[in-house]
Amino acid sequence: MKANVSAILLGVRDMEASKRFYTEGLGWKIENDYGISVFFAPDGGTPVGFYGREGLADLVGTSPEGNGFSGLVLTYVVREQKRIDEVMEEAAKAGATILKPAADLQWGGYGGSFADLDGYIWNLGYSAQGDNQNYAE
Repeated sequence: MKANVSAILLGVRDMEASKRFYTEGLGWKIENDYGISVFFAPDGGTPVGFYGREGLADLVGTSPEGNGFSGLVLTYVVREQKRIDEVMEEAAKAGATILKPAADLQWGGYGGSFADLDGYIWNLGYSAQGDNQNYAE
């Protein structure tokens, strides 16, 4: 696994208030608003997005409450589905806690998630849809 983050997703409790804070308060521009998630124009950096806190916690297999879930998920997107399984295996061998084993996802992609030794959550994803994804590898 390379030292790269494909996107930063922040689990938020109030999507509209969070959008206002970042757009009106900080001047960020929304690139895509999917209703359940929002992504901001990365302006040359790593994309940052919001996802409803409960939905994001469910996506990666943990509780949305402060018990083990900080509301931050590091996303790692790959070009080949088989790479998800390889990285999950690498992480498990390194001592990661598998939160959600790699599997088909409800939106049509493939992915899984793990927590590193300090509890930071990595969500791995692959999708054959779209050609402008911010691939980590």
